Amino acid sequence: MISPIFAFMTDPRQVYELEHEKPGKLMLKYFLPAFASMMANALYNVVDRIYIGQGVDALALSGLTVVFPLMIIIMAFGMLVGAGSAVRISLSLGEKDFNRASRILGNGFFLGTVIGLSLMVIGFLVRDPVLRIFGASPETLRYASDYFSIILIGTPMATVGFSMNNVIRAEGNPRIAMYSIFISAGLNAILDPIFIFGLDMGVKGAAIATVISQAVLAVWVVLHFRSTRSVIRLTLANFRPDSYIIKYIVSIGFAPFAMNLASSIVWGVMNSRFIKFGGDISVAALGIVNSATMMLVISIIAINMAVQPIVGFNYGAGLFCRVKETMLKAIKYATLIATGGWLICMLAPGIIVSVFNSDSQELREAGTLGLRIYCAVLPVVGFQIIASNYFQAIGKAKLATFLSLLRQIIVLLPLIFILPQFWGAAGVWIANPISDFVAAVVSFLFFRREIAKLNCDMPVADRKMPGMEVSGREIPEVPVTGENY
Repeated sequence: MISPIFAFMTDPRQVYELEHEKPGKLMLKYFLPAFASMMANALYNVVDRIYIGQGVDALALSGLTVVFPLMIIIMAFGMLVGAGSAVRISLSLGEKDFNRASRILGNGFFLGTVIGLSLMVIGFLVRDPVLRIFGASPETLRYASDYFSIILIGTPMATVGFSMNNVIRAEGNPRIAMYSIFISAGLNAILDPIFIFGLDMGVKGAAIATVISQAVLAVWVVLHFRSTRSVIRLTLANFRPDSYIIKYIVSIGFAPFAMNLASSIVWGVMNSRFIKFGGDISVAALGIVNSATMMLVISIIAINMAVQPIVGFNYGAGLFCRVKETMLKAIKYATLIATGGWLICMLAPGIIVSVFNSDSQELREAGTLGLRIYCAVLPVVGFQIIASNYFQAIGKAKLATFLSLLRQIIVLLPLIFILPQFWGAAGVWIANPISDFVAAVVSFLFFRREIAKLNCDMPVADRKMPGMEVSGREIPEVPVTGENY
């Protein structure tokens, strides 16, 4: 039973449906807002690249591509806080521990703010050397530096807004999370042509539009958690940092953090390898392929986002049959979507590339080849993404981290260095489908073993719940009174 202390904070319908609604229907309810959010969120980088590629030149597009790995690093820290907070809050809500959930929220806000400010300062100190390391040539450094300098100013707002929007979904408000991204990405799409073309600011204009949009998202998220629409509320009392809660967040958030950080390293290495074996045109092609595949797999990521609060809540509640049913449905849908995306990439790669740049025939040829190779085993990627996310959703941090690093660091990174020695720029492309296939096989072996452990016949009261301790110490309860709000 929910404590009266939290009655004014909690919508019982949101908690009830996570526990009793049919998994298929519940997934659809969470998937549609998540998919719309991912589509809108993808527009941040895609719209910038389309406007810059069509309105400036291929070198400017290459400059933005160099910045992309650094933006992934910023996103990685956002995922460290956002995913860690969201999973822990879902598990806590499943156990009806609303006190702990609200304290995790407050510490997540604190951690996101501190990390964002730190990244901004460090970013300005190492900006140009890092851009060169990540593949900026003398011709593209100016574009990359102009864009990245402005992005750094908005880093604190981006970290807070992006990370805490994950929590809105985890608390059972997927539509509000969708509206958050719609407002931010829609504003970015409107401001881009105004700053890039209307004010003739080029890449600087694209960056300014992005920062303004991220600031609006951060304000929106803060207002939500201070309103009655929120299941858990942001308060000054819960904003006070607690080292045990921060470790609690970081322990599970480390898996997506490691994945995004590894992705940044890999993309930076890919940029440098393409510069060596294919030049700036190959780097621009990589930017196009990245944007195109991002648009193709966001629906799979949206399934992940829909599944996380359902699996986390029901695992925390000991409802293992619902966990298993949800995961099997998610894998089925993700595989169908990945196969459809594979067909599009194989049949119409030239059309996709021409959306980003229709002037350079050399870029069109490089992008078409890269897209076909990069997506060669896309049908198995759907399963791999969903299966890997399962371990994050149930709080198994070490295994989730290993599977996150497997594709990017253990398999892909060595291949990027080895294969170009034999096939040049094509070798960099070929390394990606090989790593996708290996990661899918390993994920299958671990997932099959773990899903078999879910005992649906055992009484709920006897089921072992996920561990809720950090460094051997349980998070202490703190009385919550009306004055805290």
